[in-house]
Amino acid sequence: MSTLDGELEQLSLVDLAVARISREILSGRTDPGERLVEEQLTRRFGISRAPLREALRLLAQRGLVEHVPRRGVRVATLSERDVRELYDLRDVLERHVVRTTLPVAPEALAGLRAALAAMRDATGDGDRLTAAEAHRKFHVALVALGDNHQLTAAYAATLEKIQLYMAVNLRREAEVADAADGVHRHAHLFTVVEGGDPAAVLAALDAHGARSYLD
Repeated sequence: MSTLDGELEQLSLVDLAVARISREILSGRTDPGERLVEEQLTRRFGISRAPLREALRLLAQRGLVEHVPRRGVRVATLSERDVRELYDLRDVLERHVVRTTLPVAPEALAGLRAALAAMRDATGDGDRLTAAEAHRKFHVALVALGDNHQLTAAYAATLEKIQLYMAVNLRREAEVADAADGVHRHAHLFTVVEGGDPAAVLAALDAHGARSYLD
């Protein structure tokens, strides 16, 4: 095996570990503050410690895990203040784009349409995690209408941390909420965005229930 092949294989193992660990965290299968034991993860994923540690480093950069001195790595925790500040940041970024960008050409809404379709499919399949990821992609696509790559990247990172908080409630939501409600709310929001009136979109966002997990 060449050096390049070895580097690519190592990179693919890192990507695999990042994808699997982040999915477990964002699905609520692991609790905030839960320790991630390297020996257990290397056995489960069939990888060595080097790619696992790189994966954990990348997840720490995304705010999904935390390195605790002398205690290893754990799933990140968010205080009530952290969550409220994340929602405030989300609101500021989202509303800035709505006010400064709409209306847009119909073809610019392709990302929103794709996310809404993925949301419908995942909800029909009963896959709440994929549906939640589609919710996130829908809102990222909305902000991407502003054609500001740095703003969109900051917004996407903010939403992922919010999803980390929301993951704690996925099991509870599955017991009490109609999964189709999320599809209906986002379909309505899409229709309003398609109409192109910033004031109407801002009103729809206010009624969208984005802070339901704080109530």
